[in-house]
Amino acid sequence: MRSGSHNYLHQFDLKYGCNPHQKPAAVHSLNEQGIPYEILNGQPGYINLLDALNAWQLVNELDQVLDLPAAASFKHLSPAGAAVSVPLDDNLADVYGYKNLNLSPLATAYVRARGTDPLSSFGDFIALSRKVDLSVATVIRKTISDGIIAPGYDTDALNLIKEKKDGEYLILKADLKYTAPEIEYRELNGVVFSQLRNTIKINHNSLLAKIVTKKKEIPSEAVRDLIISSITL
Repeated sequence: MRSGSHNYLHQFDLKYGCNPHQKPAAVHSLNEQGIPYEILNGQPGYINLLDALNAWQLVNELDQVLDLPAAASFKHLSPAGAAVSVPLDDNLADVYGYKNLNLSPLATAYVRARGTDPLSSFGDFIALSRKVDLSVATVIRKTISDGIIAPGYDTDALNLIKEKKDGEYLILKADLKYTAPEIEYRELNGVVFSQLRNTIKINHNSLLAKIVTKKKEIPSEAVRDLIISSITL
């Protein structure tokens, strides 16, 4: 049974929906595996979880395809920035405010993602594809953001970011073993839409199998950026 019958396998109540007057509010799972994350700190809101689940899918796919630590800065259901870990040159490090600092690969990915559009990233939701280390936690500790989702956290990193928002910062641990159902649903104004989940993986072979321009050779850096852009879109 689906949305119309309210016969869900798992349910988690929320404080409220998109706005404080939208009560009751909850998230539901149609999957026997349950909800694909664990709450380590804070209380999630409706928009928080939409950002978290969208952003997690993005960074997880980027990492799988490119085999690089990935980060996303999400704001109101859209990526303000997405990046993988590529070393910063001195100019970029200076622009981002991290010159002469020894950033970990994961921290570098997030600095790049947030640096894409720092104004849009103000108060963002962060997604990281790998275990959070102290380096990226130190970066996050200084930013204005609403929460984070990642597959794990080093103890010192977790303790540091727990201090944000007077101890109420939202911290989610993504379930790496979770598999989304084949069919996905969306309800709007009492109408339920369903479709096969998008399972196509964008990579070098699928994206550049046929190059229609006369010039066939594309630099590896450009290929990487095309893949990042295509997955993000």
